Amino acid sequence: MALIEIVREVPLTPSDAWRRVTTWERHGEFVPLTRITTTADGFDAFTGIGPVGFHDPMEVVEWREPSFCRLEKRGHIVTGWAELSVEPVGDTGVSRVTWREDIHVVGMPRFMDGVTRASSRALFSRVIDGLLS
Repeated sequence: MALIEIVREVPLTPSDAWRRVTTWERHGEFVPLTRITTTADGFDAFTGIGPVGFHDPMEVVEWREPSFCRLEKRGHIVTGWAELSVEPVGDTGVSRVTWREDIHVVGMPRFMDGVTRASSRALFSRVIDGLLS
């Protein structure tokens, strides 16, 4: 598994930051070739062209609005979990947003975790920066 953590401080209230990072459908705007569809228990990220690609279904297993949620990745290709947290930074009107994720690509050997970690950090940094801008 490849554990990553991305932290951003943004000039948003916690509720505004929370709303932005948990609007699941918008995540696809920042991930190439990916469409997000909400489901009864979370959402599904389909990455591909037309019908050719793979699904990355995620279940929301913990929800404490507006400060924390945990997702479990339930796919056949990508497994692991993600946690999103939002907290105020004092009385400054700034929020700290933390995205932690432990990701594993099925069939990828452990010695490639560094590649998975680096590519995931770059991709999810793009997502969080886009959502919070």
